[in-house]
Amino acid sequence: MAALALVAGPALAPPPAPSASAQLQAYVEQNAQSLTVSEQVAAPAVARDTYSATPGIASLAASGTNHDWARLVMLLGGWPQSENNITVFTRWMRQENGTNDWWNRNNPLNNGWGSGGGSGLGSYDNLIIAAENAAEALHSNPGYSSIVAAFASSAPTSVTEAAIWASPWASGHYANGSHWSSAPVPVVKAPEGTW
Repeated sequence: MAALALVAGPALAPPPAPSASAQLQAYVEQNAQSLTVSEQVAAPAVARDTYSATPGIASLAASGTNHDWARLVMLLGGWPQSENNITVFTRWMRQENGTNDWWNRNNPLNNGWGSGGGSGLGSYDNLIIAAENAAEALHSNPGYSSIVAAFASSAPTSVTEAAIWASPWASGHYANGSHWSSAPVPVVKAPEGTW
């Protein structure tokens, strides 16, 4: 009898449990659903969200204008590339180097920070490095904190310009604005090799 029990034992073992994929397939088959839509129902128009992109360093350098350089400084400084900010910044560049040679010494703001010219008469290897140093100078000097705050909030141009005039950026303070032009700044492309 013991021999019979040993032979019969394996025959009575339960079958192995189905795999997870087999269980899923069985569930799908038992709970299948279908949906029939009338051919007379028109498909609704689907509105897609729009998207935009802010130009990056490479695209601004490729375009290569004074307005692009202003946008690059805004980008590197973490400030909005708003109309107010670009307007003030290009006016500021015009005050420092003029419009037709705004790229002079690859130092559009006559920035002494990192240029080898403490008085702002130094130069940079290219306009991208100049933009990096301009943004860093504005963030690093506590005397420019009101300029930074104005750019951060895209303040009205009069507010940002007053902050520039009051700052230690230019020793003459642009004669407190009397030597500052608010005329529109034309778009001027820098020559090859400056970027």
